[in-house]
Amino acid sequence: MPNQSEHAKTALITGASSGIGLELAKLFAKDGYDLVLVARGRQSLTELSKELEKKHKITTKIIAKDLSSSSAPEEIHAELQRESVLIDALVNCAGFGASGSFSEINWPIEMNMIHVNLVALTHLTKLFLGEMLQRQDGKILNVASTAAFQPGPLMAVYYATKAYVLSFTEALGEEVKGTGVTVTALCPGPTRTRFQEIADMSNSRLFKSGGVLDAETVARIGYEGLMNKKRVVIPGLTNRLLAIGVRITPRTWVTKIARRMNERA
Repeated sequence: MPNQSEHAKTALITGASSGIGLELAKLFAKDGYDLVLVARGRQSLTELSKELEKKHKITTKIIAKDLSSSSAPEEIHAELQRESVLIDALVNCAGFGASGSFSEINWPIEMNMIHVNLVALTHLTKLFLGEMLQRQDGKILNVASTAAFQPGPLMAVYYATKAYVLSFTEALGEEVKGTGVTVTALCPGPTRTRFQEIADMSNSRLFKSGGVLDAETVARIGYEGLMNKKRVVIPGLTNRLLAIGVRITPRTWVTKIARRMNERA
């Protein structure tokens, strides 16, 4: 990526190789943002980079990193500093889930989940927020989930990580209010991506019950919310009603319902 021009804006997107992250990359590119694309797979990033550069006449940089590594955020930040790349929009989209009883899921899987969904997101925000505050301009989009609004038996750690993302984002959004920097949490419900396959959720009632949105729709709603400086964005009327409903329903009921939805149909 060459040095940015005076008017260029750049978005850094994690989890950019597929799903919601990929669709968000397309939206930023369409609006003329240069991109820093981060994911584990270099080949898929390279293909996306070529496609977006050709279609939208932007510049892209790919960084193949595994965000489950504790050193990855510092390495990403250092590489961009060396190349004098300023980040105007940070999109923390990388994440994954795993289904099953907490006592049965292997610890390395859940440890990596905590690092990707929670630690890397927080660390990247820490690294880039200060620079945005100095410039009094910047946008941060953290991808949470409707899972953030209730406990999730059979996906206990995943739901907990997303509750953290929502709480962290709302608190940070209030901290930076009036600074020129905005922070938005995107909370999608079930979405057609590789998530359910990786999490072994394809046959769960949650994904069989209908109302599953496509990644393009979720990304568009999240992008519009980010640009409109919304604090929390929940795509889909059913998902918004659900988020309200769990706040007025006894927690024991909410937890039992969540368990049923996470069980296999």
